[in-house]
Amino acid sequence: MKLRFLTSAVFLFSSVAAVSILAQSNNSAPAASVPNAAASAAPIADPVLLDWTPPALAELNRQAAAKSSFTLDRTMLKAISDNLSNMDEETRQAINKIDGVSVHLLRFGPAGIPSEETVDQVRSAYHLRGWKHMVSTSGRSGGSAYSDTTDLWLVVDGVKVRGAVILVETPKSLTLATVTGNLDPVDMLHLRGHFGIPRFEGDGFKEPKNRQ
Repeated sequence: MKLRFLTSAVFLFSSVAAVSILAQSNNSAPAASVPNAAASAAPIADPVLLDWTPPALAELNRQAAAKSSFTLDRTMLKAISDNLSNMDEETRQAINKIDGVSVHLLRFGPAGIPSEETVDQVRSAYHLRGWKHMVSTSGRSGGSAYSDTTDLWLVVDGVKVRGAVILVETPKSLTLATVTGNLDPVDMLHLRGHFGIPRFEGDGFKEPKNRQ
């Protein structure tokens, strides 16, 4: 378990470091994968906004059978963490680096998510913002046409993570979590399962080829 955790941490750190090197080597231009118009509207260094979600999420929200959403600022996060006595020190340190967390949880009926195309529009919105994107897909689809998929977008400044967006899709649910702060890559692994941040797997992430 410890070896797996360290492997995951190295993966996240290597991904962030690669983005940093690329950004420094192209100081006068936006990242190559970002269209010029999108880059000028939302540069890679822009802060993550907790109250912003892709427009397509509103459509999925209307179609969900059950939904909940909440936002926690630094004061709320500290108050909650202070009352969690069984938290390890690494996780507590990671929480102290967070400025805020916003979570949207959507549950769908027996037929599941009505439109994979709409979910892909959510992904595309983050793609156009030029953030580092990684994706992990498992085969645990429960008989559905869709596999469980976790998308992770990182917003980096040097080797620091200024924010992250985690999108977890299962055949009958969608969870979108936004985190802001001044984090180390390994902190994202400690934050899984806290404050509504999905407990995503640290292994198996790769850069998408055909997905946005």
